Amino acid sequence: MTQVTSRATVPGAVPTWSSPAPLRPSPDFGPTDTLRGWLVTAFLTAIAAVTRFTMLNYPTDAGTPVFDEKHYAPQAWQMLTGGGVEDNPGYGLVVHPPVGKQMIAIGEFLFGYNGWGWRFTAALAGTVLVLLVIRIARRLARSTLIGAIAGILMIADGLIFVSSRIGMLDIFMALFITAAFGCLVLDRDDVRARMARVDIEGRIGATPWGPRLGVRWWRFGAGVLLGLACGTKWSGLYFIAAFGILSVCFDVAARRAYGVRKPWLGTALRDVGPALYALVLIPIGVYLATYWAWFVSETGVYRYSVGNQVGTGGPWSFLPDALRSLWFYSGESLHFHEGLTNSAGNHHPWESKPWTWPMGLRPMLYYYADSNVTGCGQAQCVKAVMLIGTPAIWWVALPVLAWMLWRSVVRRDWRYAALLTGYGAALLPWFLTLDRQMYYFYAVPLAPFLMMGLALALGDVMGTARATPIPRSPLGTFLPVAPSERHSLGLLAVCLYLGLVVANFIWLWPILTALPITPGNWHDHLWLPSWR
Repeated sequence: MTQVTSRATVPGAVPTWSSPAPLRPSPDFGPTDTLRGWLVTAFLTAIAAVTRFTMLNYPTDAGTPVFDEKHYAPQAWQMLTGGGVEDNPGYGLVVHPPVGKQMIAIGEFLFGYNGWGWRFTAALAGTVLVLLVIRIARRLARSTLIGAIAGILMIADGLIFVSSRIGMLDIFMALFITAAFGCLVLDRDDVRARMARVDIEGRIGATPWGPRLGVRWWRFGAGVLLGLACGTKWSGLYFIAAFGILSVCFDVAARRAYGVRKPWLGTALRDVGPALYALVLIPIGVYLATYWAWFVSETGVYRYSVGNQVGTGGPWSFLPDALRSLWFYSGESLHFHEGLTNSAGNHHPWESKPWTWPMGLRPMLYYYADSNVTGCGQAQCVKAVMLIGTPAIWWVALPVLAWMLWRSVVRRDWRYAALLTGYGAALLPWFLTLDRQMYYFYAVPLAPFLMMGLALALGDVMGTARATPIPRSPLGTFLPVAPSERHSLGLLAVCLYLGLVVANFIWLWPILTALPITPGNWHDHLWLPSWR
């Protein structure tokens, strides 16, 4: 059985063991530097909060929302003032589930109908997302340093930054998906800890299928979060499928690692049923619960479609009319989305296709003003907010993804395989509907998986800090232990790269935050023809 180890080589030193994948018989369930881990997390999260909340109410269109905020901010306000339900007069019906707008409504309840109000919870979600990525990457790598690297990448990514400062739905989607992924990683470690206890007690071989694992609250939590993701956007369904498969694979691997005689059959008998409950039935229940206001309303769109748009009979007449009405409502929303195709003449100057998302080749202009703009030091000034991924991060995505795939397939590294599962669920399904209008903000949920994968890859660049003994001094005492040369060079390379990322983010800052700049400076920021 393969085991990744790191041991001090100084005579008399106590060996220390670490492993990216806890295996029998020496389980390792996470970093032990708890205090330092939380201090690093708190420090980086505070930096994220400062960047997200600074001048959060700027810019607006003369005090009104910008870009697609014009849909969600008014709908959230309607929820506060109209009994919890919303409408969309511009399109005739509401085409997204309510959770994201309910989140925006929290901020509007606190601050009113203004920029702070409709952006507050987005900024809070973006800040918490940084915290989650730090903690998840730290647990995946068993390293506080790697977690910190992932946090720095999240702070300095333009896509996540802008999405955290605008009242739209995608940052909430990314938050719920990433949190669900983190719950599954914790569930994996918890399962292995339970298996380790059973192994110590000598009960692994009591049956050919291995032990029952009891209630798994972390997986239950993942189901709740996936339900909230679906209650934000329907693309959460892709993650239900992907994370369900991932959870079952984790269970098979755990039973194999601890010597269960029939791990596949044991997983089928012991784990698949509870997984379906936690990751399918629970999300469905949560999704339906997010429509509570619609269910109790008298004026919700299509609330009473049974008997009006839908007949009272038929094979589904045994279901409550409210559920049948919601099904009809959902079908109308789906029909709306299906009609937004290029072949039907629907085009947008800033739309993009999913093959451009991994490298962020087609960003999106959220806001632009060139009249009555001052403050750049010249007679003519412009200001803009562009949704754009930091090139120093996104332009290395293809080699990073290739590395992640190689590590998953050749080295059987579960960490990269798990991250690729989340990344693939966020990207690959969109290739099935290429005729539809799509935009770069659809890529927001895949960004945390890219950042964590890149952080792990940078950890591989640094390598293991194996201690190198230094010969005795003339006085007969040992000199301090020196790190390996490879690790020192790798650490230097990673630090230089992170410096480049931060510098790139600072360079983009004016077009991420609508600072007044000259037209020439604006064009200097548009590096590629596809950015124009």
